[in-house]
Amino acid sequence: KNADLRSALIEFWSTYYSAKQMSLALVAPQPLPKLRQMVIDAFSDVPNNPNQADMPPEKAWNGITPPYTRDITQSIIPSYQHILQVVPVADIRRVTLTWPILYDSTNDKQDQLLLKPSYYLAHLIGHEGPNSLLSYLKSKGWANGLGASTDEDLSDFYTFEVSVELTEKGLSNVNDIIGAIFQYIQLMMTSSSQQNIPNYIFQEVLQLNELEWRFLSKGPASSYVQSLVKSMGQYPPMLYIAGPRRLALLAAGSSSADSNYKLLDSSQYRSNFSNQEQLQSTISATRSLVDRLSVDNAIVTITSKSFSGKTRRKEKWYGTDYDIQPIPPSLLEQWTRGNNVEVSSSIDFPPPNPFIPSEEGLKVKIPPVKKDPSSSTTTSFEERMKPVPPPKIIRDDGDNNGRWTVYFKQDDRFGQPKAFVIVQLLTSQVYSNAQNAAFAQLYQLCATDRLEEYAYDAQLAGMSFNVAVLPRGVRMTFGGYNDKLLDFAKYVSKKLAQDFDSVLPTSEEEFERYKDQIGRALAAFDVQQPYAHAGYYSSLLFQPRNVVYTNAELREASKRTTLADLSTYVRSLWTSGKGLALIQGNLDRSEADQFVQIIDDTLGFTTVPEKELPPRPKALPLPIVSAGGMPTRIVVSEPNVSNGNAASHVSIQSLGKTEKDHVLVEILGAIVNEPFYEDLRTRQQLGYIVSSGVKAFQETRNLVFLSQSSIASAETLTKETLKFLDNVRSNFLEQLTDAKVGMYAKGLIVQRTEPDKNLAIEATRNWAEIATGRLQFDRLQSEALELLNITKEDIINYWDEMYLGKGDDKNGGRRILISEIIPKSGPASSKNPSKTYVKKTGNNKSNLEEANKKSLILGIDDIEKYRIERELIASS
Repeated sequence: KNADLRSALIEFWSTYYSAKQMSLALVAPQPLPKLRQMVIDAFSDVPNNPNQADMPPEKAWNGITPPYTRDITQSIIPSYQHILQVVPVADIRRVTLTWPILYDSTNDKQDQLLLKPSYYLAHLIGHEGPNSLLSYLKSKGWANGLGASTDEDLSDFYTFEVSVELTEKGLSNVNDIIGAIFQYIQLMMTSSSQQNIPNYIFQEVLQLNELEWRFLSKGPASSYVQSLVKSMGQYPPMLYIAGPRRLALLAAGSSSADSNYKLLDSSQYRSNFSNQEQLQSTISATRSLVDRLSVDNAIVTITSKSFSGKTRRKEKWYGTDYDIQPIPPSLLEQWTRGNNVEVSSSIDFPPPNPFIPSEEGLKVKIPPVKKDPSSSTTTSFEERMKPVPPPKIIRDDGDNNGRWTVYFKQDDRFGQPKAFVIVQLLTSQVYSNAQNAAFAQLYQLCATDRLEEYAYDAQLAGMSFNVAVLPRGVRMTFGGYNDKLLDFAKYVSKKLAQDFDSVLPTSEEEFERYKDQIGRALAAFDVQQPYAHAGYYSSLLFQPRNVVYTNAELREASKRTTLADLSTYVRSLWTSGKGLALIQGNLDRSEADQFVQIIDDTLGFTTVPEKELPPRPKALPLPIVSAGGMPTRIVVSEPNVSNGNAASHVSIQSLGKTEKDHVLVEILGAIVNEPFYEDLRTRQQLGYIVSSGVKAFQETRNLVFLSQSSIASAETLTKETLKFLDNVRSNFLEQLTDAKVGMYAKGLIVQRTEPDKNLAIEATRNWAEIATGRLQFDRLQSEALELLNITKEDIINYWDEMYLGKGDDKNGGRRILISEIIPKSGPASSKNPSKTYVKKTGNNKSNLEEANKKSLILGIDDIEKYRIERELIASS
């Protein structure tokens, strides 16, 4: 209180702001000498004052200020032996147990970092297979999910958390759930006569971790560089990369208790601990950590809307309602004893994982061509512009009553023993109305959850599956190490397409649990941010009704679902249609044929004529608005009464289908992106959320401008956005030089031709071409070629067509949609919008534009009528 924050901040800066206190990581494709020079140019001015503190700032409070306490006089929230009850914004039910793990010494911290005992505990407590803690909680109808992991990670402690997503019944039995968690922890504790965690658990966790390390795929450079810079503050240079990613990092025969301990210095794959001593060190560290997960050291937090109106405290900054209740000593004693016979007979350690691939199964069939290590890591322009060989059709049974069209590509680029198999049964009825869409949501949730116990081991071993019901049919996706992928896919597809009862709820109580999950997920829409609501209503008006159903429609349909109706629906899913598949990865042609044959035998669907297959969806064209006229506008009241933000979402639609059309929208987006932010956010300070970009639906593109404000109304945001757009031509496009056009084009070319980082990205890109029927596998390179030829005149002409409406009406015309969200109170609020703006005309016509001639304004109740009329126009 009464602290001079500015003086304190300056003192902190003068004490600690020094290069020797900092870490810097840079990830880029340029050669090391060039990267080194980039760092020198950018950071050489950072001071390195020898008079500044040699120790990092956390040393000033390390071990002095306790992070948690059970004394209410020393903390706003007493931590131990209390229950913290929190009222969330969304309808969440969750109990979380948190243990602060304070480092006892430097050796203890080194053990936690190098041996990572928390990794083994998270594996066991968070397991989802048979006889797991989650399996028991689900059998009682108490939980929907469970997770265990480390969370806060600071210089003198980290936290270990176990979090359970509760059902309504689980919330009523939360004390028993906490008791079951402590009883599982007791299972892991050791006695004088035996070590309870079997050795194979440690061996298996290490093997799975090493498998992931061995075949680590490239990811986003942004997340990689962040992990590196954090690692630099925790590990020695030789472990900057491996440190946070690998286990058992102490060299064989070494101990962190020794002042000259040795670290693992090999990047080679290990299938086991180096020796018995290394294993015992890990077991000992894990045993020590288990002992810290006691009842007395746990922080218990329960989050639920059921506490609303019953709490006595309000958090200062965010206004969150909460309460603190002491835990009765009798309950603490009950959790400590942990002698519930039902729990002890239901939980156990997971059995050995049958899905871990064999060494023989990890062989790569076609090793990739190795690049010369002395050459530049930067991909040349010529290499970028060369299209990646596409998948080829290996089976085509024709269009009319044809059974399969199968695409296949054997991997020769990434050199990993992985494959992806995507199978879709094209059928027209599974998503034909909102009720079927509600059934689809329930089916996806039920099937995934019911198969979880079987599939969890496969997931740990690097495999995955997904089932999705889509507007054009049902899709199954399998991916991961190819060694046992076929057996995994055969089992899962049989359960999905034949053993229907095995993936459906076995009781009304279980069915209601799934229904509750869907209902709460749909209700969470109401507490999303206004800018998300504005984007949602905008997207509805661009898409046909049988592609996206409204949140309100799905809520109502979900309430009407019954277990009997769901069972009938599921039995119709796989009965008829046409199969479409992509098989890509470390498989040869014969294995691909075998995969398709097994899936085909499992599904056993009947073929249908081509006319019965679902048509590909088309974007709904916006009404054309004359230059100077007010665009189409939808105005909706913000559903969350406590959110005082207004939002505006302006979309300019381009119906052009050519590569040139698409890249012109992209280049316009690049030109206006920073100026738009600079105008509304920086100069006018209308709101913290200001952005622009390009969104695609099928072959159309939308140039989107988004803003959200707590001080300006939606009408003001829209007015300023349109004012900005009115001046785009004169302020930015007419000022373009050839050099500037080339700069924007080059930036987009680099983005488009970025090589696929892994097999999953390439397979996903190929499937997008197959599923949409475009089959333009070299699309990115074709668009890059168009960018090379774009001129200033092209850009101005296209803007004139899109925004000023100077083009032909078929693909051009001024097609603009404004989506506004109006808060119910606060400085950004305005007149409460009507639910409908469509008035009957004198000649009783129902056409929306006729009924609302001045400008087409829509309320929330006008959405369906608008979509019906635009669907008729799109199909004509």
